[in-house]
Amino acid sequence: MKTAALNVRIDPNLKEAIRVAAKRDNRSVSNMIQMLIIKHCGAAGIYCDDAFKINTPGIDGRHSNSTGEHSNS
Repeated sequence: MKTAALNVRIDPNLKEAIRVAAKRDNRSVSNMIQMLIIKHCGAAGIYCDDAFKINTPGIDGRHSNSTGEHSNS
C-alpha cells in the first residue's frame, strides 16, 4: 500500500509517551499513531475498509462506498 506523509507538531512529552507505548506494543511510532487514529475514528463511527478508504455516511447523509463514490442508500 502506498503511504502519505503527515507532519504534525506535538508536545515533547506526548511524543515520548507515544514512543513508550509503541515500544510496549512492539510497534513503530508510525504504526502506533496509525492504530490510534483508526481506533478513534472507529469509535466515532468513521470506518475504513482494507485499503483504508473512508466508508461512512457523508455530511450530506449519503454513504461513500470504498471507491469514494456516493449513493443514497
